[in-house]
Amino acid sequence: MILSIIIGVILIIISVTLKNNVNPISKYANLFRIFGFVVILIGLLSSVFKQIDAGKVGVKSLYGHVQPEILESGLHVVNPLIDITIFDTQTQNYTMSAIHDEGAKAGDDAIRVLSNDGLEVVIDLTVLYRVIPTEAPKIFKGIGVDYTDKIVRPVTRTRIRDNAVYYDAVALYSTKRNEFQQRIFKSIEDDFKKRGLILEQLLIRNINLPTSVKASIESKINAEQDAQKMTFVLQKEKQEAERKRVEAQGIADYQRIISTGLTDKQLQYEQIKAQKEIATSANAKVIFMGKGSAPVILSDK
Repeated sequence: MILSIIIGVILIIISVTLKNNVNPISKYANLFRIFGFVVILIGLLSSVFKQIDAGKVGVKSLYGHVQPEILESGLHVVNPLIDITIFDTQTQNYTMSAIHDEGAKAGDDAIRVLSNDGLEVVIDLTVLYRVIPTEAPKIFKGIGVDYTDKIVRPVTRTRIRDNAVYYDAVALYSTKRNEFQQRIFKSIEDDFKKRGLILEQLLIRNINLPTSVKASIESKINAEQDAQKMTFVLQKEKQEAERKRVEAQGIADYQRIISTGLTDKQLQYEQIKAQKEIATSANAKVIFMGKGSAPVILSDK
């Protein structure tokens, strides 16, 4: 706006100068004056109408005084002398990672904490947050537009260090990870809310333990897997032994039943039935040997 007004005033001054002097281009003095007024008018109109994009709000300030009302998304008519500062109210993320160029800051920006057992644990973390629209004037007045570096980063890192001392390194890595995440979420959420920010989600991306602790955990896991494997093998062998015992018992029971239930006459009867079935075959011949002897059966096959 100011630049347009300055240019317009300069054009008007040029038009007056040309009109008072004898100059070949003095005939264009009126054109310069009209163009100057147009430029000033455009500058004034551009400063009167202010557009706020979707997902953003405008904070008004006049001569250093921050007004409590905000400008929501849309087109607004404002005082040309008012300064408008835009605040993003959409979800933002801030990542602190040990991997180069992956986080918000270049280099290793992971959070290093001391656990309950005195070991250094490295935590990669992503914070999802957003500005409360109605709190934007308060943030602008008390913190400024760089609230990410002044609030989000230091508060998150401090609260994580404060809460990590309640857990040992292995618990943070395994069994207590979710509990730790919920604990620091509650702590950071309260701090953010006091400063006009909403913590939407806290994502622990990775927890790195010292090399010696990692080796100990891997050894323990391998031992547990071997123990589980041996338990499975023993269970399988036990089931196989039980199967064989049942099978042997069945055979013994069968033999006992056979030995006690069959008589000589019944065995002779079963033998005659079998010989009769063979004798009726088209390819079989029966030869009777003599009294008391079993017949001889010959087959052509």
